[in-house]
Amino acid sequence: MPSALECTLWPRIACLVLFTTLGLFTAAPAWTDEDAGHELATAVHERPEGADAVTRGTMTLSGGRRERVRESYEYRLTPGDGERLELIRFTRPANIDGTALLVHNHADGSTDQWLYLPAADRVRRISSENRGGSFVQSDLFFEDLEDRPPEKDTHRLLGDDLYQGTPVKLLESIPVSPDNSVYTRRLSWVHPEILIPLRIDLFGDGSDTPMKRFEVQAIERIQGYWTVTESTMQHLERGTTTTLSVEEVIYDQGLPRELFRTRALADPARERRYRP
Repeated sequence: MPSALECTLWPRIACLVLFTTLGLFTAAPAWTDEDAGHELATAVHERPEGADAVTRGTMTLSGGRRERVRESYEYRLTPGDGERLELIRFTRPANIDGTALLVHNHADGSTDQWLYLPAADRVRRISSENRGGSFVQSDLFFEDLEDRPPEKDTHRLLGDDLYQGTPVKLLESIPVSPDNSVYTRRLSWVHPEILIPLRIDLFGDGSDTPMKRFEVQAIERIQGYWTVTESTMQHLERGTTTTLSVEEVIYDQGLPRELFRTRALADPARERRYRP
């Protein structure tokens, strides 16, 4: 039997199927009705991720005239007071080196974002009107990089389904206020034991056809935390794909809050000691 850390060597998420079949997960709650939809969404949002994490990875943009690969580090701190702080710093290629995005997710559900552009040596605040804008020309919107509390949506459990042969729960989420999202609906295929959405269809403008699709290709258990190590975001209307691959990750280093100040955006040296 493979270990959890060997999951990426198996096609798609075959390891999850095996672990479930052999009963290596604890029994999942009996998600059954509309109230359970909110309960499931809350459990997904609150699943264990550690107090902090630093990830080294790549972003591959494909579907255009040529494939582009970008390397980056992502820092995340969850102070425990309802906040979630994130910093993404690109290091390669040269034309994007030093570019960074700082995200402050607040306990009240609001989010502040700042983009640092080293060529101009300035920090630009991302307005809420631009949450549907493309992040560094990828298929990720700025909204996709926010932490979305379950209270921003109404949730309904649509029933059981299969994703790549794995039993999942199908969850529908619709914004409470149309103004708080560029999407009008989300459909999530949630693994009920590890509480990770293995696929999310994102709908816009009231369409019955998804605009975008997020899918998980690989999951590993690292330092006791289930970690998505490869995923894709497809822009179905444009026919483009962004692949996110995790090369290394370290949890629970005790990251200082100072790394997540706007004044630190122009100084990558502050964060280098924490990189894998």
